[in-house]
Amino acid sequence: MQKPNDRVPRTQRAAGCLFGLAYGDALGADTEFLSLDEILRCYPPAGPHTLAATFPVRVTDDTQMALAVGEALLAAPRPYTVKTLEDPLRDAFIAWNESPENNRAPGMTCIQACDYLACGLPWYKATISHSKGCGANMRVAPVGLLQVGKDGVTTQSRAAIAQFQAALTHGHPTGLAAADLTAYAIADLVDGGSPLDLPERLIAYAQSQRTIYHHDWLGPLWRRSAAVKSPEAFIARGWDECLLVLERLRLAVQKMDRQSDPCLATGAAWIAEEALATGLFCFLMYPEDPVAAIQRAATSSGDSDSIACLAGAFVGTHLGFAAWPADWLQRIEYRQRLTRLADTLGA
Repeated sequence: MQKPNDRVPRTQRAAGCLFGLAYGDALGADTEFLSLDEILRCYPPAGPHTLAATFPVRVTDDTQMALAVGEALLAAPRPYTVKTLEDPLRDAFIAWNESPENNRAPGMTCIQACDYLACGLPWYKATISHSKGCGANMRVAPVGLLQVGKDGVTTQSRAAIAQFQAALTHGHPTGLAAADLTAYAIADLVDGGSPLDLPERLIAYAQSQRTIYHHDWLGPLWRRSAAVKSPEAFIARGWDECLLVLERLRLAVQKMDRQSDPCLATGAAWIAEEALATGLFCFLMYPEDPVAAIQRAATSSGDSDSIACLAGAFVGTHLGFAAWPADWLQRIEYRQRLTRLADTLGA
């Protein structure tokens, strides 16, 4: 087993995570909805490798919603409970939905659920119960940066928060489990976990959580699914689907084909569990080269911005902020908000 990478300070990991998320999102923004051949024709010879020569470099709804989640965490009274966090999350999501800057091809699930939240529906009725799109997964990184032992946060409450922020818009159990796994991966890397056996640790975590339903946070959500008879059966369905794609990830890492479209190995990432797996796969191809990791993610046939967003968050957490090109900082959109969030969560 590779020794943990514990030399990078927590503050650097938090900044590396959040800016990496934005950098990957921006790099993949122009390649989403393109085939691999189309991407290579537009960005020869191997896909986009640097941020656009614009000011600011624009991100998509992926970064916007990650900021919404992170800023809701900062606004909520501590300790975090469903009573203290629901309103800040609801307010942040509605504000994002109604913002004139919400013009970056946002997902219809998020739009529809936020419209219902704005109408005052209880969150478990506002959520789109059948959706496990990646919209709840690409925004959860700030939850992974929460420190266990600070503000009453525990490993289990962090998991519940990851699932709860997902549940406000995406009510499918796989969306909840995938968001939980993404936050867990970020937390693992913050603690210096080695990329070498990260898939195995994620599989073990998924198995340990398979029948844990966070009643205090998720309440009656499970009843929205007519196909299950208990909350444990509801959440187990989500973990089982995540375990299947994590096994695909494990096999893909063993073969490690860096030339083919990563979506062929772990999925196109339009759904939550595939976004997690393909983002992780691109990170694990180049765990010591952050630009190569997000370039590989942006050069993919699926949901390229979300894949690169997640890959950037993972590799940025692992290596720290200093690993990113220095000149990117001044050009990325929402730089000040990202800095504030990173400074607070990384403190």
